[in-house]
Amino acid sequence: METTAIENEDKVDYGTFEATVERSRKIEEDLPVNPKKYRVLTGDRPTGKLHVGHLFGSLQNRVRIHKLGVPTYIVIADYQVLTDRDTFENISENVHQLVVDYLSVGLDPEAGNLVIFPHSQVPELNQLILPFLTLVTNAELDRNPTVKEEIQAAGLKRINAGMYVYPVHQAADILFCKGNLVPVGKDQLPHLELTRTIARRFNDRFAKKRSVFPEPQPLLSKAPVILGLDGSQKMSKSRNNAVMLSSTEDETVALIKKAKTDADRVITFDPEKRPEVSNLLLLISLSTGEEPHAVAARIGDGGSGKLKAILSETLNEHLRPIRARRRELEAAPDYIKSVLRNGIRDARAVAEQTLGEVRRVMNMEV
Repeated sequence: METTAIENEDKVDYGTFEATVERSRKIEEDLPVNPKKYRVLTGDRPTGKLHVGHLFGSLQNRVRIHKLGVPTYIVIADYQVLTDRDTFENISENVHQLVVDYLSVGLDPEAGNLVIFPHSQVPELNQLILPFLTLVTNAELDRNPTVKEEIQAAGLKRINAGMYVYPVHQAADILFCKGNLVPVGKDQLPHLELTRTIARRFNDRFAKKRSVFPEPQPLLSKAPVILGLDGSQKMSKSRNNAVMLSSTEDETVALIKKAKTDADRVITFDPEKRPEVSNLLLLISLSTGEEPHAVAARIGDGGSGKLKAILSETLNEHLRPIRARRRELEAAPDYIKSVLRNGIRDARAVAEQTLGEVRRVMNMEV
């Protein structure tokens, strides 16, 4: 009977992208004015150290939001690593390296509005998955386009149940702390829409008199997609086309020298016709603040050699303070552990309150 009731409800509404863009714009305007009105949830999978694609694509935006005073929760999604890969030996080390990267770019756990935690260490959060699973149908999970894309990208032949229901786990990650704002790219909107649906259905079914969960809003990223140094795919350590935040300056120069360009000596910014050259210009722009077209005009007929030399210099200069801070943090493993312990403590305290509220409205208190 319950399955039938759910299936009779409205299907997950992925909405129009234009409406989402407008909502996101209004939230951006309100964030500096009312930072405490929001609670941000964001995160990463611990699959290795971070690279400049992460820096320009998401980390700088997190630092901006954090420094506005917005309460920010960063989940390290260690369980998710098990959904699409067999290796697990480096998960703990990768968790610590993520924290080193977070702090090196300017996130400050001492500021009082930042909680960093692995979701495997917050059992109360994971308990929310069970009631949430009763609020969605297999058909809705089948239709989730983001999961389909992740399965295809990972080249999976056998899909485990963890991958299949991961959007529900992600809903628990967001809703355990009553997150009401999630920075996302366009491709991640279906996951968030399912979270909004779960929140709405939980409130309608169990808490009609007093809503337990907010329906989180997306904060769309303005960052462009950063291609790897091969110029053909998104920057990724696994594709060997990335500049890591932890790379040395000499390693960065060597990597950029191998970057793919084209035969035209005159440098122009044309992402459609010249993606490799345009990507290197974009990285210079993100490192300096100079517009890509202006960088291209300045290089002129200097060719790819001059382009790569300028990128090496400007990117290394931009990363220099981050790398210096990173070396300090790597030399302080006990401090990194304390950041994680404090984050786990704070996350569990919030999760315990939420789980208690969930049990009350579901009449499961004993």
